[in-house]
Amino acid sequence: MEELIKIISDNYSIKVKSVKELEGYANANFKVTDQQGKSYVLKLHQLNESATAYYTAESSMLFELSEKYPNRFQHPLQSIDGGFTIKDDYQGKPVLLRMLNWMDGVFLKDAEPSQKMYYSFGKFLGEMDRELINQMDVAIEARRIDWDLNNLMNMQNKSRYISDPSKRKLVEYFFLQYKENVVPHLPFLRKSIIQNDANDWNVLTQDGLVSGIIDFGDMVHSCLINELAIALAYALFHKEDPLKWAVPIIEGYHKVVPLENNELDVLYWLIAGRLCMSLVGSAWSGSEDPENEYISVSEKQAWNLIQKWLEINPVYAAQVFYQAAGIPPAKPEPLDVSLDKRFRHISAVQSVSYEQPIKMQSAAFQYMYDAYGNTFLDAYNNIPHVGHSHPKVVEAGQKQMAKLNTNTRYIYDQLAEYSEKLISKFPTPLNKVLFVNSGSAASDLAIRLAQTHTGKKDVVVLEHGYHGHTRLGIDISHYKFGRKGGKEQADFILKVPIPDTYRGQFKNNDGAAGSQYAAQLAELISGSEKPVAAFIAEPIVGCAGQVPLAKEYLKNVYPIIRRQGGVCISDEVQTGFGRMGSTFWGFEQQGVVPDIVVLGKPMGNGHPLAAVVTTDEIAESFDNGMEFFSSFGGNPVSCAIGMAVLEAIEEEGLQHNALETGNYFMNKLRELQNLYPVIGDVRGSGLFIGMELVKNTETLEHHAELANYIKNRMREQFILISTDGPMDNIIKMKPPLCFNKQNADVVVESIEEILKSS
Repeated sequence: MEELIKIISDNYSIKVKSVKELEGYANANFKVTDQQGKSYVLKLHQLNESATAYYTAESSMLFELSEKYPNRFQHPLQSIDGGFTIKDDYQGKPVLLRMLNWMDGVFLKDAEPSQKMYYSFGKFLGEMDRELINQMDVAIEARRIDWDLNNLMNMQNKSRYISDPSKRKLVEYFFLQYKENVVPHLPFLRKSIIQNDANDWNVLTQDGLVSGIIDFGDMVHSCLINELAIALAYALFHKEDPLKWAVPIIEGYHKVVPLENNELDVLYWLIAGRLCMSLVGSAWSGSEDPENEYISVSEKQAWNLIQKWLEINPVYAAQVFYQAAGIPPAKPEPLDVSLDKRFRHISAVQSVSYEQPIKMQSAAFQYMYDAYGNTFLDAYNNIPHVGHSHPKVVEAGQKQMAKLNTNTRYIYDQLAEYSEKLISKFPTPLNKVLFVNSGSAASDLAIRLAQTHTGKKDVVVLEHGYHGHTRLGIDISHYKFGRKGGKEQADFILKVPIPDTYRGQFKNNDGAAGSQYAAQLAELISGSEKPVAAFIAEPIVGCAGQVPLAKEYLKNVYPIIRRQGGVCISDEVQTGFGRMGSTFWGFEQQGVVPDIVVLGKPMGNGHPLAAVVTTDEIAESFDNGMEFFSSFGGNPVSCAIGMAVLEAIEEEGLQHNALETGNYFMNKLRELQNLYPVIGDVRGSGLFIGMELVKNTETLEHHAELANYIKNRMREQFILISTDGPMDNIIKMKPPLCFNKQNADVVVESIEEILKSS
């Protein structure tokens, strides 16, 4: 330190007693103590022309602030020659030096928080910005740094340094939302010079109030609201209810600098943006300097807060921010008005869920946000397979849509690449794929393939099975033709009992029941006048109430079908793509390989994408002169989205999560079953779960009333589940595969509360 002491002595009227290096991120900082015990901060910066101009400007700003508000801002010391900055050599390199007075106080991160303190924080920031908003400086206005929230998108490519894909996707989601919800508004937001780094390591407190702020090294000319957003991002660390603690800061700030509506509208996204900036910066810098612990000092708190932020409906956050500023928030359209608009042109045959319908506005992963500020935990929607608004899937669609979207009569790489990736998930000999737009269209096509290949027409279907809403789809769906509004069973359909070991005739699920149910099917076929073209079944029969096929059922059935010339179809629309947990496809749990596989729903994560996968032999027999063509099936956008879904499943380990979380979920439900006899059965696999409710465990009388009651009470508690089954007495849960154990706990605890009170 002798070299530094000499530099200080040569340039300042200070008799140095000691010099101690401080933790820092970019620049070197030192605590200097003189012979009288007075302390200072010495800052060393890399010497270049822009740095000299900027730090001279920063010192001038600090000088004016500290003159107006003594002891609240660091006062820059003038050197012997009268300047705020000096140039010298240190350790053989030219440097720029500045000296500031030392400020005492307790850092905000270490202070006991209170509403009063947080109000003083907002007021402090407002008073500082009230002074800065009238300042102008060419050097500061010309400055461009990564830590300016206006430049958040410049950091997006660095998100790859976040090694955990399940964390990285949260950051990428908020990058995407910043682009959609903030970037278009940037030109219209007020601009000012701002301190730009009011984090909990820079803000000082005394006597329960915010007393000062240090480190103006990130000062920029940016959107004024960024100042508040940055402060909030750090002040809300460790808070169980972040919005509760945001209110006093906004109130205090607004008291001094009235906030504008458009600033409040983007504040939720800016807070998330700053958290993303911090996390990406930490990951990137950590890869460059893994020994620097200061870089990741706030990382854990930031991850915790960004997860909590995801659970907050952006509409609700804006409502809270408006109320904190004393501005009445805009009132959303009443639900009855929205319903009137819907049914003005939409037939009532397209029903809405729940006694109290929900008007959804946006969604993220396993959360859905309504128009009124409520956040719903989604334990029901299996179509957004890897999660609502998954950034990888969204960006894949956006990029490809902006480049090319056409049909399969043209050659484009996406079709071949996605087909290869998809087929790699199947066992041989399944190696041909035909793309369509929905599971219904895929089921229809699968039957056409089977009938064309075999030259036969009859189809064996399961009791309560569902395979689509086309005319042919309804014909092969007992769930449709056998219920209210359904027509008579078509003459080419052979319906067999569902191999249900809970309610069915055979209950020994060690393989014996599977064999016995298969024998029933063999008897039906042998009594038929015509050999069948196909047998179609889901591995877990969804509309029957998530009923798994009895063990070894398909292992016994498939040979029976094939011996008389038919083909075997597995409907994986609901069970495929890793949802079963232990296997990627449901049919694998039965130890069989079908001849045709039907895909849909999760394939495009909500984008209309479906397919039929089959063998060379069957595909060749279908190529009989009549061209197969789907206007939109297999288009480049769909292929790009489908590829992104497969990559997300792999990168984030979502199949494994389905297994781990699904087992945990079902075990928790079975614990509940031991306490409440109305839960007759808990069944399923992975994150495809059914809970059957009965009035009597002996008679197994259906309890549809209770199922409906639970579904609607859960909706009131902002949890989405549904009911199904022939008598609508099964609670079904099939959430996005990012659903976690904590989410499962929330669902089970809510069900238990309802059962206790019912």
